[in-house]
Amino acid sequence: MTDLILCTIFILHLIFYALFLYSVLRGLNSLEIPNDNRLPDEFVSVIIPFRNESENIIENVKGLLNQDYPEENFEVIYVNDNSTDDSLKKLNEVRDNNNIKVLSLPGDYSSNAHKKRAIRYGIENSHGKIIVTTDADCVHSSNWLSSLMGNFNNETGFVSGPVEFIEEKKFFSRIQKLEFAGLVITGAGLIGAGRPTICNAANIAYKRKVYEEVNGFYDHMDLSSGDDELLMQKIVRDTKYKVRFSLNKNSIVRTKSNSSISQFYQQRKRWASKGLFYRNFRLILTLILIYLFYLGLILQPFLFTINSTVFAVTFGLSVIVKFLLEFLILRKGRQILFNDLSLNLFLVAEILQVPYIIITGFAGMFGNLVWKEREIKR
Repeated sequence: MTDLILCTIFILHLIFYALFLYSVLRGLNSLEIPNDNRLPDEFVSVIIPFRNESENIIENVKGLLNQDYPEENFEVIYVNDNSTDDSLKKLNEVRDNNNIKVLSLPGDYSSNAHKKRAIRYGIENSHGKIIVTTDADCVHSSNWLSSLMGNFNNETGFVSGPVEFIEEKKFFSRIQKLEFAGLVITGAGLIGAGRPTICNAANIAYKRKVYEEVNGFYDHMDLSSGDDELLMQKIVRDTKYKVRFSLNKNSIVRTKSNSSISQFYQQRKRWASKGLFYRNFRLILTLILIYLFYLGLILQPFLFTINSTVFAVTFGLSVIVKFLLEFLILRKGRQILFNDLSLNLFLVAEILQVPYIIITGFAGMFGNLVWKEREIKR
């Protein structure tokens, strides 16, 4: 009887996850590139918080100085979040353009919000009607800003842009590139399906009036994260504005992958911690059920070895359905967005994905996090 109950639970989790993946795939098929690429008339403010980015800041500035966007229609605001290296010195040495401003956060300004407080401070000192956020460790093509802005129309309140890891030969980097692409493609598919859930603050844009309409980060300034997903979800929930995903390949932002397993763990633990603060009960339930599906992928082989062969059947079905649908999603994402994405390590990534999601998902619910050599609360 117990075996029957457990098998039923595993099958139900599989059905739920399969339907979730199918909705992502359908959402990807629903995404469209804007037919009208006219740039918005509104002035644009690009906000870049940074902390200890000495290795990246110069290349980042050069990319933003080289934008083909009309110079009189945008500004770039770097916000120094208490850097302890020479990144601020390097930034001041290379910024030779009136479009670029550099601010430093006051020490007592929303001390627990960290990156979010830097973005908020930048917005408060900006002039743009459209706010764009990106990161100081990112590389931008010359037409990044214009291609991202081409997604705005009167109905659009928020645009999620694509982010990818820079191609490297190391095995760990290649695995991360594939896995991270899967997250971005899933986020795009969910937007296409009308269920905006995840995005990345390294490449997002929103109208200032929409940000103000939902009170910005006001109700989660006590959290260290949430400057992207929580804001996007509030806009979906509390306004009539639409969320779009930018399918224009020129709008892709590139950044480096994590150099160590420890950095990867802390990053994904930090990302997982945001799910606890989603305001949509259905979304929280979805995340819980997905987590339980992954947990079942660990439990079923164990139950098979000590109990009944029926769990080998449920495990086999779960693996086949998961691998097949996720492969189709990645293949579709490569077709419409990441054309150079290699799927050679797909099976390896699929196997490694299971324990990492279980571990980081659990760890994200407890304890403090580490970001930029700083221990922070959730």
